[in-house]
Amino acid sequence: MKPALETQNLRDQAYVGYTKSLLANEIKPGQFITQRELVEITGFPLGSIRELVPRLEAEGLIRTVPHRGMQVPQVDINLVRNAFQFRAFLEEPAARLFAREASDDEIAALRESHERILSRYHAGDDTNLMEDAEAVDLTLHEAIISNLGNAIISNAYRVNWIKIKLIRLAETRLYVPMIPSVIGEHLEIISAFERREEDAAARALSDHIDVARRRAVNI
Repeated sequence: MKPALETQNLRDQAYVGYTKSLLANEIKPGQFITQRELVEITGFPLGSIRELVPRLEAEGLIRTVPHRGMQVPQVDINLVRNAFQFRAFLEEPAARLFAREASDDEIAALRESHERILSRYHAGDDTNLMEDAEAVDLTLHEAIISNLGNAIISNAYRVNWIKIKLIRLAETRLYVPMIPSVIGEHLEIISAFERREEDAAARALSDHIDVARRRAVNI
């Protein structure tokens, strides 16, 4: 029998393998899948997959359909509404606290990273620009949530972000022509942080999330 720690590590690694495959579009939204197919996709043993499934079900990253098997979440209007509403509930109050508590250096680093992306866009430097822009996009939101210092909220946010990424993969990824507008929305939020205006920060973030939600509704 494998030690409990080794079993847990395998299960955690299988979880990472599943989410990576999901976000790499190797597993499609709405797809029905078997445990043995998950073994083939992730490369982890059947025992680890069996222990993984309850976690995926609890997080809404897979569901069991009677008489049909396991199904990957479908990207539909319900997922869009629920994921973006949950995101707003977490991020808006968190933005208020970030405006109050974040250090000047943290805020300055956010501005610098965003302005660097804009400069590269205007200079026509598109080498890995899309990937770097998405990383910078996530950095702002993660900073706002991480500032809370709450592991429960951070974990819930991480799971919801996977669902947001699934929605984007359906048709609404941050495409290169959208970089100025998205980064511009972020800079509005950062400006409010610099002024330490909590209401303005929450309002700018709310507007940003609403734009993303409306874009996603058009998938």
